[in-house]
Amino acid sequence: MRVFLTGGSGYLGRSVLAALARHGIEAAALARSDASAAVVTSLGATAVRGELTDVDVLRRAAAEADGAIHLGAGTGPDAPRHILDAARAMQEGLGDRGTYVHTGGVWVYGDTDGVADEEAPQRPPRVAAWLQGNERTVLAAADRGGRPVLVMPGVVYGHGAGLPTGFFTEPGRSTGAVPVIGDGANHWSVVHVDDIAELYVLALGAAPGSRYAGVAENLRLADIVQALSVAAGHPGSIEQLTVDQAVERMGPVAEAFALDQRFTSARARRELGWAPAHLDALTELAEEPAT
Repeated sequence: MRVFLTGGSGYLGRSVLAALARHGIEAAALARSDASAAVVTSLGATAVRGELTDVDVLRRAAAEADGAIHLGAGTGPDAPRHILDAARAMQEGLGDRGTYVHTGGVWVYGDTDGVADEEAPQRPPRVAAWLQGNERTVLAAADRGGRPVLVMPGVVYGHGAGLPTGFFTEPGRSTGAVPVIGDGANHWSVVHVDDIAELYVLALGAAPGSRYAGVAENLRLADIVQALSVAAGHPGSIEQLTVDQAVERMGPVAEAFALDQRFTSARARRELGWAPAHLDALTELAEEPAT
């Protein structure tokens, strides 16, 4: 089996390439630069030179593969369109021959009422609002004979990187206090990067039109930032911010960090046999080294 993926040299992509290799799956990965090509080839993949906006390159690469995984993320105001255009190109290249796995995110659901699943109503914050239309378009291909599958990661952490490290631990190292938004009573649904990578590989065998919430634990933000304060070298030193203050400092993503979300991954466990191995995020986050 041969799988083509975008974003292979990125944080999540490196773990997905490693997971594909563990499963004995051949991989080809888009690489926009010599540095990106070196990363993906070091992980056993074939580099396909091009940009996320090179839809002809994406279409041809998908046509030569048995499946595709879209992890690439653009930048700037046109990023949602570029991501969707890339998705369409890969789906066209695959046709009905193989599974196309698209990246969504649980933030699209907004605050959840208790523990939610994939069928919960969606009330996204502005930073995630664009996901709705893209996801609907991608999954609609199942009605035309395509084989789209949606993986929706929670907040991804692990290996000293990810959003918690970038927006909380690193600032805490420099300022002496890790920020918390509000009183920290809200919950994050979190997942280790290696565990969500495994879900992407398993999703290649999922039924067309399937959606999977990729979360392993639901933790209070107050507990998460306490762990991150240890990693930052300032145990227990927390700076409380209002949502407005957090938005001013972090940008619109702060509204997503302020969500109160709890999710079950029962569907992925039941249908795909997904079994996350990292189930003590607080300990791992406290021990994460500086990047």
